[in-house]
Amino acid sequence: MSEPAGSGGVPERAATVFEQLHGQAPTGVWSAPGRVNLIGEHTDYNDGFVLPFALPFRIAVAARARADGKLAVTTIGDDGRPQRAEPVAVDALEPGVVTGWAAYPSGVSWVLRHEGFLSGADLVIAGDVPAGAGLSSSHALQCATALALLGLSGVELDQPGAPSRTEVASWVQRSENDFVGVPTGLLDQTASLCCVESHVLFLDVRSGAMEQVPFDAAAAGFDVLVIDTRARHSHGESGYRERRAGCERAAELLGVAALRDVDPAGLDDALARLPEELRPLVRHVVTENDRVRRTVELLRAGRLADTGDLLSASHVSLRDDYRVSCLELDVAVDAALAAGALGARMTGGGFGGSAIALVPHAERDAVGDKVLAAFAERSLPAPGLFTAVPARGAGRDR
Repeated sequence: MSEPAGSGGVPERAATVFEQLHGQAPTGVWSAPGRVNLIGEHTDYNDGFVLPFALPFRIAVAARARADGKLAVTTIGDDGRPQRAEPVAVDALEPGVVTGWAAYPSGVSWVLRHEGFLSGADLVIAGDVPAGAGLSSSHALQCATALALLGLSGVELDQPGAPSRTEVASWVQRSENDFVGVPTGLLDQTASLCCVESHVLFLDVRSGAMEQVPFDAAAAGFDVLVIDTRARHSHGESGYRERRAGCERAAELLGVAALRDVDPAGLDDALARLPEELRPLVRHVVTENDRVRRTVELLRAGRLADTGDLLSASHVSLRDDYRVSCLELDVAVDAALAAGALGARMTGGGFGGSAIALVPHAERDAVGDKVLAAFAERSLPAPGLFTAVPARGAGRDR
């Protein structure tokens, strides 16, 4: 089965290409990871609970300041070729001025300008987070860009007087919401910036309270198998916006600030007060928040194996109530469970992307083979498979 190579050389690759293109070394290189969400999907923009961990795959940004006040961004494609965006004056950045892939780093620069960090820069981007796989490659790019631009201004995270990681996460969210135009919540940015090695991050999105919960699946005899279905995932092109608007409408009708305020014990009464089309959305969010809490309780008690049923129930809810699954995700989950996974679910926003399966270590290869066979039987492109291990969050590499 295929395994991504990992991110050991990504910062070095960004630095090397930077020097080749610009004739001098970058001032520094900063990187941020993609993420897997163990459980807690579509709860973040409902002020709820999430449980992500960072992947070892990263996006790195090599950077050096420019004296002319322009932002010049180059990304290194999968074929190794640099792709340059047209330089743009930082003080001229406004929503709609930059489109396509370059809008993501440009939006970060736009937000930082409004926060008092105004400077031009040359940026070279390299990475190995699979794009379109629902593993948060775009947020890794934005977080790494934020750290690079702050670093060029002499600001490094975790130093006295620096903005907090959660503050930077909110800036990145603003850049995507207001500049790129995609109404994402805070899960992905916070995970990329705040996760730590060997832990999952239990985040209360409303309060910002965080708990780093120990998570060592290998020591317990398990693997978290990630199945990249190759069905391309995009918040901007999916029904994400409509789902979010439906949740906001339901909260308004129920007279609550957000759906996290609906008590699971009063769910049936709440559903009875809503139009039929909004009930499945509310049912998913309320039950998913409850599943996150129960998963955390099991992990605290060292009962990782017992989380499997909760993972599978999450997928059923996302498939049937939130309606964000697809053929490839369902095939991945069903095949993994049939082959002996303790639990499996789609991860990320849905409409494509990746699934995860909690698998006994001894059964990992067998489960992967059954998943590959299930895709082949349906003439679907072969998925990518790798074992996810909680990694460090964003930071400076050199």
